Amino acid sequence: MNLPTWVWLVTIAGFMLVLAVDFYLVARNPREPSFRECTWWVIFYVLLAGAFGTGILLIGGPAHGGEFFAGWITEYSLSVDNLFVFLLIMSRFSVPTRYRQKVLLVGVVLALLLRGVFIAAGAEAVTRFDWLFYIFGAFLIYTAWKLIGHEDEEAEFSENIALRTVRRIVPTTDAYHGSALAVKINGRRAVTPMLIVMVAIGTTDLLFALDSIPAIFGLTKEPYLVFTANAFALMGLRQLFFLIGGLLDRLIYLSKGLSIVLAFIGVKLVLEALHHDGVSWAPEIPIMVSLGVIVGTLLITAVLSLIKSRSDRSRALADPPAGSGPGDLAGQVDPTDPDGKRSEVHADG
Repeated sequence: MNLPTWVWLVTIAGFMLVLAVDFYLVARNPREPSFRECTWWVIFYVLLAGAFGTGILLIGGPAHGGEFFAGWITEYSLSVDNLFVFLLIMSRFSVPTRYRQKVLLVGVVLALLLRGVFIAAGAEAVTRFDWLFYIFGAFLIYTAWKLIGHEDEEAEFSENIALRTVRRIVPTTDAYHGSALAVKINGRRAVTPMLIVMVAIGTTDLLFALDSIPAIFGLTKEPYLVFTANAFALMGLRQLFFLIGGLLDRLIYLSKGLSIVLAFIGVKLVLEALHHDGVSWAPEIPIMVSLGVIVGTLLITAVLSLIKSRSDRSRALADPPAGSGPGDLAGQVDPTDPDGKRSEVHADG
């Protein structure tokens, strides 16, 4: 895709306009959005990405259109998994509920800027060094194995080097001061936890890009498609956070589905690199096959997760809670007590 500079500028300006409107709405009325509002926003962003992908399909052909949709779906799915960590960050910094929208939006903008730099560097590197695809493929396969091998471990948030540097260099306050990023205390300016948590979300997302960017380069080599797929995946993340906050615990097989997707893309990268190096038995996997594997895997993962969650809830309702049997007398009403008062029964050794 040999695109003129004005196409890039118009695209970036379009993203900035949408984010500016989103930011204005958040700043005008800081609050926790309703389920209905989040649903409509997520639908809007999905339709926007669908319309953009359809335009790519009509103008650039089915190959490039398929690459965009495969990349966007993969990045969007990885972003959903990243919401777990964003939730940990929000809890770690005790962000007031009414300001969580602003924190997420600014964090997403920062993440988009950092990813833009990452994508530009990656695009330049892969055009000069073909052997990087072997490294990308091996890294994605390792990441897939790591997702499966550590799926039962409890997630924790640890401050990255960028966040520790900000804390060490810049004076910070212990308490929030509304939505202010910085305040002046005793004549000295200090940043608030609001800025710290924004940096935490933006820089933590960049760490996630270490597997998502190689993944999308395994689906398309076009920097324009890589950037736009990432942008569309990040733009609706704020509303998605509030929309599926209660659904995250039900997507119990999401990590398994993502590990299968990442492993598939890793194998695809290695096979295509071997094919380009003249290995006759190594095939090139068509983008439509990749799109089918990605969509099918994630769809099956979501359905199985919801079935398992519903089964677990039904089993929990069917089984009586511990301590509700006849042997648990503590705190129960004594039927022989005429006043109907609770009597404590103590077990004596």
